[in-house]
Amino acid sequence: MTDDIDEARDWLGNEVDCAGCAHLPLNAAGGCRLKHACVNDRYARRIDRFFNWNPGFADAYLAHPHFEVRAIAAKFANVFLLPPLLGDADETVRWNAVRRLPKRYALQLRGDPHREVRMRVATLLDGEELVQMAADADYYVRLVVARRIAPLLLGRMIDDEEAEVRRVVARRIPDEWLLGMINDRDASVRLEVAQRLSPELLALLRRDPDWRIRYEVASRAAVLELAGLVEDQDGLVREVARSRVAVRPERETGTSA
Repeated sequence: MTDDIDEARDWLGNEVDCAGCAHLPLNAAGGCRLKHACVNDRYARRIDRFFNWNPGFADAYLAHPHFEVRAIAAKFANVFLLPPLLGDADETVRWNAVRRLPKRYALQLRGDPHREVRMRVATLLDGEELVQMAADADYYVRLVVARRIAPLLLGRMIDDEEAEVRRVVARRIPDEWLLGMINDRDASVRLEVAQRLSPELLALLRRDPDWRIRYEVASRAAVLELAGLVEDQDGLVREVARSRVAVRPERETGTSA
């Protein structure tokens, strides 16, 4: 197996020279290989391969000046040496450290300055641990939270400024909270609500400005609530409403003796 890049340069751009490397004996024993498995190479795949072959060297590289080396070393190093890396200047290092540590360490990074770290930290937490992140400044972090937090804790996210987050909320909140979202400013959110409402409550949306929601009403609401929809401006809504209203009990059309 070979790498695509046919050069070997360190993180400063200098050509890698095996002759001056501290791991020259390792190289002679087949423990590393230029352009393939080398801790001095700036190419992350080669650094990773070096530590995969020689995980025992990882501890010594947790303070290396190149972030790629620190980040990859964190995947293999002694877990007891990782807590200091939670304050590393690079987000990749912080994430590779916290993902291997007990969950309590992840709580320290809920306010990490980098959105990617916060997104990933949110995947490690649940329940009350996620509540703080429900108000994160980044909508995608909040989206991860909305997908993972307990439904009973979603009330604080019903009015989230991002429609995509509110759509997830509408799918997961308890049934009894759905009425609180029927007037959401985004039609796609109201549609999520409509698809979950009971036929009895669904009629509350029969005058919704979005045809998709009125179609949902025409399809599932009680027939007695469909009078206004048989003349709806949308053809599909009219069709389904009329088809349901047209199904009458035989006694309404019976002949007299």
